[in-house]
Amino acid sequence: MTRAPSPRWLRRPYDTAPRFAYGADYNPEQWPREVWHEDIRLMREAGVNIVSLAVFSWARIQPAPEVWDFGWLDEIMDLLHAGGIAVDLGTATASPPPWLTTLHPEILPVGRAGETIWPGARQHWRPTSPVFRTYALRLVTAMAERYGRHPALAAWHLSNELGCHNVHDYSDDAARAFRSWLEDRYGTIDALNHAWGTDFWSQRYAEWEQILPPRLAASHPNPTQQLDFKRFSSDALKEYLRAERDVLYRLTPEVPVTTNFMVMDGTGGMHYADWAHEVDFISNDHYVRPGPQALDELSFSAALTGSLAGGRPWYLMEHSTSAVNWQPVNVAKRTGELARDALLHVAHGADAVCFFQWRQSPAGAEKYHSAMVPHAGPDSEVFRAVAGLGGLLRELAEVTGATRRPARAAILFDWESWWASEQDSHPSSLLRYRQEALDWYSAFLALGVRADVVPRGAALDGYDLVVAPVLHMVPRTLAKELTGYAESGGHLVTTYFSGVVDENDHAWLGGYPGALRELLGIRIEEFAPLLDGESVALDDGSTGTLWTDRITVTDDTVAVLAAYRTGEQTGRPAITRRPVGRGSATYVSTRLGAEGSRGVLARLLDGAGVTSELPEEARGRVELVVRGSGDTTYWFLVNRTDAPVELPGLSGELIARTPDAGPWAPGGSLVLGPRGVAVVRR
Repeated sequence: MTRAPSPRWLRRPYDTAPRFAYGADYNPEQWPREVWHEDIRLMREAGVNIVSLAVFSWARIQPAPEVWDFGWLDEIMDLLHAGGIAVDLGTATASPPPWLTTLHPEILPVGRAGETIWPGARQHWRPTSPVFRTYALRLVTAMAERYGRHPALAAWHLSNELGCHNVHDYSDDAARAFRSWLEDRYGTIDALNHAWGTDFWSQRYAEWEQILPPRLAASHPNPTQQLDFKRFSSDALKEYLRAERDVLYRLTPEVPVTTNFMVMDGTGGMHYADWAHEVDFISNDHYVRPGPQALDELSFSAALTGSLAGGRPWYLMEHSTSAVNWQPVNVAKRTGELARDALLHVAHGADAVCFFQWRQSPAGAEKYHSAMVPHAGPDSEVFRAVAGLGGLLRELAEVTGATRRPARAAILFDWESWWASEQDSHPSSLLRYRQEALDWYSAFLALGVRADVVPRGAALDGYDLVVAPVLHMVPRTLAKELTGYAESGGHLVTTYFSGVVDENDHAWLGGYPGALRELLGIRIEEFAPLLDGESVALDDGSTGTLWTDRITVTDDTVAVLAAYRTGEQTGRPAITRRPVGRGSATYVSTRLGAEGSRGVLARLLDGAGVTSELPEEARGRVELVVRGSGDTTYWFLVNRTDAPVELPGLSGELIARTPDAGPWAPGGSLVLGPRGVAVVRR
């Protein structure tokens, strides 16, 4: 079970009144000093009360090995303090300066094929490099000694987006650290040989020194070696996080520490559920990806971040005011989206709303990335929207500290199943773990039903229904836990390619879905994945893609909820449900997508007694998220559409809304404008 993070929140340098933290990454070193005073004035106008500072400032702070320049940072820290603006101070270690990589090129990461990752961008360092760590911790120490008692300091910001560009390093440093990690995990070389199945392809090891990272090989590298390297790589970054944190804990024990996760990251390289207890409060960066599920994905990531925070408030460290610079086409946000996107994070528990960045850069790789003050300056729609959001957050001050109220349904999210299910030499290379989880979340949203997204290891007994999509890796203990959940009255839903392997990526023998075979009451002898573009029809009207299974029902109590109407499995079960104790276990053997999942989910929710809290007219058009404190709850109502939505018969007191919401009296109808948000106290 993952331990919850410490509840320590930001230090309050200025006042004790409740308020949302509101601000941005601030890079004053990119601007002449005369701009700094204008920045402070505009920050106060916009309602900014915190900035992240010095995140990428190593080359400025330490321009040579024995030369330090803190003068500019002293000055801006004092200016911010005088302006009543707190600082989330970076340790400045995210990117080493040119002098360090010139002096010690051995800190540079190495790719899978042996290529060096050269300087010129950012995060060009090995997580396991002892040389890099020596220099980085020296910098952290200097920062802590100089600014640990500065009155503006609210928190420490460790590195930046750890693992964003360097999570998998295949260098000799990584090889040595990997061997040490493996020895700690397995104890003996024989245990490792068993776990890795090294009698296949004559891979049996006699000494630890023979083991390498899964570098470029003639064919598919050993799958358990690949899996363990993913585990190790996440742990290596976590150990580096701890190293910086422990310096700060020793020198500034009263100052909380955080680092910005990237829960939306599509590679899944960092096991954030395992990292969550290493920081005092959870922080996350999020950027909207255009597409039909863009807003669903934002909500999904925010819900998962809220669960990593244990339901307590968390910090939205970065998101964008408008367009980013790194997508194939960088689309500007439309009217209302800046506030809606920010407030949806708040709904899911964020007590800090910050952007990248304060002032849009005139040069560099991110000069076309939007900011709170764009290239057009403060006389712009973006800055007016920024100031408007600052006003809304002031109106919502009483919500700060309120915890996210649990839903009755949840999606179980498992990093190790993600890693294992998408490895090579599998039945299909088209499977995308996170997309399957997102599709089910979209189905919940379309039905107007609140759902949490919880990491594996979280307690499930408070949920009436849990969807565990592509739960590929199921150790015996997890199978027992899921069986107990169903027997105690919970309704479990899982999907294709679930229960197939144990923690060593060894297939459970006797037929699929392996560890979940008895719980589900079915047996599959052989997978039947579909070709790209191929689809099958089910007799409930839905369409399946990606995968099918040749299912045999092995328990007389199993009900077939849908069968295949076309394809090689015609007439065979596609979706099954087995009563288990006071609950049930359902298996979905094909990818239904967001729309197809909606139909089966509606049926299963009805069986579990879970209903929407929204009026029928608003379901699918409005998202409801609930926070609460004591007997008071706060309903965040978010218009997911580009048209006005009416919500009849709401009770409570309207405490904040975006400007396009119509007039409202308790018990009457509330009209949310396109992309509008309202918050009701109940």
